[in-house]
Amino acid sequence: MPFSAQPPASGERYALSASLDNARNLSSLLRAVHFQDHATCLATASGLRVTVEDAKCIQANAFIQAEIFQEFSVQEESVMFRISLSVLLDCLTIFGTSSLPGTSTALRMCYRGYGYPLMLFLEEGGVVTVCKINTQEPVELLDFDFCSTKVVNKIILQSEGLREAFAELDMTSEVLQITMSPDKPYFRLSTFGNAGSAHLDYPRDSDLMEAFHCNQTQTNRYKISLLKPSTKALALSCKVSIRTDAQGFLSLQYMIRNEDGQICFVEYYCCPDENITEAEL
Repeated sequence: MPFSAQPPASGERYALSASLDNARNLSSLLRAVHFQDHATCLATASGLRVTVEDAKCIQANAFIQAEIFQEFSVQEESVMFRISLSVLLDCLTIFGTSSLPGTSTALRMCYRGYGYPLMLFLEEGGVVTVCKINTQEPVELLDFDFCSTKVVNKIILQSEGLREAFAELDMTSEVLQITMSPDKPYFRLSTFGNAGSAHLDYPRDSDLMEAFHCNQTQTNRYKISLLKPSTKALALSCKVSIRTDAQGFLSLQYMIRNEDGQICFVEYYCCPDENITEAEL
């Protein structure tokens, strides 16, 4: 019987149970949001969402759809718990981060409910390791209320375009300024570092631009220290959706293709830098 198909012990009822033939499909996504030690996990029938926050200014969400798993079962409307993301990643990579060609670590994940640990059963090459990770009371998460009807400007870029930008711009700058406009410069990234100001423009007909929907000119600044964690997701992604609402809140949604060719998403929300006045812009 395949490891992922093994039933739970008789009489055990799990609020959440899930199986993956390749644990790296989960661990790589979790590393993309691993900029704080703890994360809040929410499981629903549609899949698993892992949320990490810092300083009430930035939030990252990794979405692993139910279809990604070989088995995914949630017995309640939703199952929520807080967990050490650092410990979870250590357990998922207990056999090492790079397996031999043709081998992968199979994962079965079980959670009985409030107060119980998260159980991980990992198997590679016939060796099975069992991990129990203590769970905690979930904390209230920020609600950026980023529904599509409140989006003012949205563009979709091939990720290589944004990777080049982060490589070329002056990261000694404290802020990254983003300008989105229906007219020139259309989409501009600016930094203000030790070497002076630097600007990078993307015309709306650029080969890197997959979609361009800008309704009004917006210029906002965001602390680079808050945006840097998102470069982990950027490195894995093939496309990125960049959205802003009327208050200048920023959404970066990264489309990531896993080792099995399946599509997953990691999304970062970031507050604008309130220390910048309109006159400075």
